[in-house]
Amino acid sequence: MPLETSVHWHGLSQHSSNWADGAAYVTQCPLRQQESFGYQFQPTNQTGTYWYHSHYSTQYCDGLRGPIVIYDPDDPLADLYDVDDETTVITLADWYHTPSVQLGNIFGLVPPNSTLINGRGRYANGPSAPLSVLNVTSGLRYRFRVVSMSCEPAFNFTIDGHRMTIIEVDGNEVTPVEVDSIPILAGQRYSVVITANQTVGNYWIRSLSAVGDTTFDDGQNMAILRYGGAADEDPTSTATYEISFNESSLHPLVNPGAPGIPEIGQADVNLQFSVGLNSSGYYTINNVSFTDPTVPVLLQILSGARDASQLLPNGSVYVLPENKVIEISFPNPTAAIGGPHPIHLHGHSFDVVRVAGSSTTNFVNPVRRDVVSIGTSSTDNVTIRFVTDNPGPWFLHCHIDWHLHHGFAVVMAEAPDQAATQESALAPADWYQLCQD
Repeated sequence: MPLETSVHWHGLSQHSSNWADGAAYVTQCPLRQQESFGYQFQPTNQTGTYWYHSHYSTQYCDGLRGPIVIYDPDDPLADLYDVDDETTVITLADWYHTPSVQLGNIFGLVPPNSTLINGRGRYANGPSAPLSVLNVTSGLRYRFRVVSMSCEPAFNFTIDGHRMTIIEVDGNEVTPVEVDSIPILAGQRYSVVITANQTVGNYWIRSLSAVGDTTFDDGQNMAILRYGGAADEDPTSTATYEISFNESSLHPLVNPGAPGIPEIGQADVNLQFSVGLNSSGYYTINNVSFTDPTVPVLLQILSGARDASQLLPNGSVYVLPENKVIEISFPNPTAAIGGPHPIHLHGHSFDVVRVAGSSTTNFVNPVRRDVVSIGTSSTDNVTIRFVTDNPGPWFLHCHIDWHLHHGFAVVMAEAPDQAATQESALAPADWYQLCQD
């Protein structure tokens, strides 16, 4: 794997701690071998399901990733479940038998060898390795926190014989919605409640990968839900799908509503990010492919750069004013092959006022999240809104790590004057040392 590193705390907004966001060459220089560095930050007013991962090159595809849960002692939905602890966290990941430094040279699809659920899985023509088991007791209700730590594939997540009630999306509580399957893209998280009300036995947990071995043969893409008293054996259950998933049916439980005038194009700042590929096969946003600057964007700001024309990389840094409503639209995502592309914005959750697969807008109670699919149709035009209340440079990128590696990113330099004042007072001395030769 790559020998330098940085660690990003995905979904945690890092208010007044942009320096600790962990995005290499955006908010810090990476750590070199034998170096140590401590991240210290306060996730103010944030509870829910998050994760951490390397944000240097393609390193998290080699395994530097894991879940983070911040429990809410005043959870407004706590009466819906009985069990919510370390045994009910479910991580979904892809696994590769080839190191990412080699796979990163591939332009195009990078199919994984297997899907791991809580770190275990099987692969084609491989051994019948033990699968992860989630144990439940009849009659109890469980909050499963499902985290996609994928580098490439989207997954379709189901539990045979059990419907799921979604109560959280990317750290944001939602009014409960019942489903029996969830499409979950790289970086996304869902909390779902299931009731252990079926016959005592074993039931397949399925996480079907959209690429690679898209099969359940020999236990691939699977884990086991096991009732107390059931035999220690693989399930024989089958999947049934009756309730289709609809992202637009997810509504924030707390403070719903998008900021600004409820009309497309009427925010304070309106941006259109046209995605595509250049002649060399690199991804572009507005015809520019992101390349790592030699000096992190935050350090550039602390050194006096303020305007987009001064900030590197050229054409990939967008300067945003403080305390304004920002609208970003992503028309025709098919111009960038390899979708659906999960777009992640550091430093913010955003309101998705127009979701993939729909031309209808919702400013009243749109889903609020930090990773969104920009769709698979040439007519899609996913649109998000947020308020610039968190000074600093924040990465916006595709969370398919191979795509980010090939330039699918921009930096939102939010209120650079305020960011310089704030971070110069807060960034520790060893943060500066990371950039010293």
